[in-house]
Amino acid sequence: MSLSVIHSRALHALDAAEVTVEVHLANGLPSFTLVGLADTEVKEARERVRAAIQNSGLDFPTNKRITVNLAPADLPKESGRFDLPIALGILAASGQIDPARLGGFEFAGELSLGGELRPVRGALAMALALQRHRAGPLRALVLPQASAREAALVDGLAIHGAAHLLEVVAAMRPAGDAAPAPLPLVVASPQPTAAAGPDLRDVKGQAGAKRALEVAAAGSHSVLMVGSPGTGKSMLAQRFAGLLPPLPHAQALESAAVLSLAGAFAPERWGRRVLRTPHHTASAAALAGGGSPPRPGEISLAHHGVLFLDELPEFRRGALEALREPLETGRIVISRAARQAEFPARFQLLAAMNPCPCGHLGSSLNSCRCAPDAIARYQGKLSGPLLDRIDIQVEVPAVAPEALAAAPDGEPSAAIAARVQVARARALARQGCVNADLAGAALDAHTALDEATASILRSAAARLGWSARGFHRVLRVARSVADLAASESIGIAHLAEAIQYRRVLGAG
Repeated sequence: MSLSVIHSRALHALDAAEVTVEVHLANGLPSFTLVGLADTEVKEARERVRAAIQNSGLDFPTNKRITVNLAPADLPKESGRFDLPIALGILAASGQIDPARLGGFEFAGELSLGGELRPVRGALAMALALQRHRAGPLRALVLPQASAREAALVDGLAIHGAAHLLEVVAAMRPAGDAAPAPLPLVVASPQPTAAAGPDLRDVKGQAGAKRALEVAAAGSHSVLMVGSPGTGKSMLAQRFAGLLPPLPHAQALESAAVLSLAGAFAPERWGRRVLRTPHHTASAAALAGGGSPPRPGEISLAHHGVLFLDELPEFRRGALEALREPLETGRIVISRAARQAEFPARFQLLAAMNPCPCGHLGSSLNSCRCAPDAIARYQGKLSGPLLDRIDIQVEVPAVAPEALAAAPDGEPSAAIAARVQVARARALARQGCVNADLAGAALDAHTALDEATASILRSAAARLGWSARGFHRVLRVARSVADLAASESIGIAHLAEAIQYRRVLGAG
């Protein structure tokens, strides 16, 4: 048989469209042609596949005209994931393996020159797409061992792992040869693992900031910490993820799939909230995503986790403005002339900044040396619309050395996390989502105020010049404060605490 058909998948954002790899052997001048909108990495498969087949002791048809078509032709293909299906297609077309056995499988894997299989990005996305878009009998997925362990996290699929091209060939032998050696099934039993990160008890003092982080964790609110250098902002941020509950299975799968696209997922971190900490020199594309084909940026890699931006005003203005839409919608769309790519981006923003260029504005320990216009320019690097989207602003004051030395250890993260988990469970049972996601009729129903409390809110909104967005965000934060207090309704004390969280930099 001179024609063979192999099934694989190409990544497009978080989706993985089916690709048919067609291999045809014909008489004529020897050549190896690859068509189907393949990028440079895919075209280089010709040399990898040739060497891998020959070095594995198999016959490469050097005297044939080889044509490989990756269909559909208008779908971009990238990376070395097509090495394995191309090699199998050549072996099937030349009669060295049974083409009939290939129909029930999908293949992906990069080949070394010696025939070893190397991991590929996006194995989890491929498995999810296979599960979601199946038509007819469900195919099994054959991947390199490391990638198979990722893909096996998806329920209901047969995932096979292989370490070498010869293992796959042995499983696809023609019927007249020795009995095929079946590929081993890879089975995963994911269990959320407790993060062994730093503990909040290490941070002495800063009771107000710790309380703000507890409220933020309970309601999944965004936070901006403002304080002088060395007051503990970064220490607090590094310990924040330890206050959040483990991810439910569906969310853990989404988070892992996005990380898999960047090759950043580790199965041993299953169920943990990711903490992404890009440097302030990051570009807008690094945060939002981009490239050709588009890949997820830090915003999407923090999906269902925490994005910590230290030295917030030092980020480029364009990079910061890229945060605005994802904070509202929970997704980010990267548009190019040829096509669009959509990535999930439901993250929790945690940011830190100094109050002025020298960092000592309002400090009780050091005098500020900045002129008023320098302070205004520095704080003006953060646009009003961005500040308006940050639920909680909290001051992290400087602590005198003698007070720091005498301060006892703080409350451990485990105790705060237990309260957070109870508060979140209360919100989910009541409304089916965290408080930060309340909107429309659900927001009105679950943040209803009595007349006295509503009067205080209206007065604060008029005095502080809040926008409608700021008004609703205060209500969501107040709902989280009430949940931590196990209160069915929002009281004056809960509302007063929420109002205080929008007054550091004067967000509307």
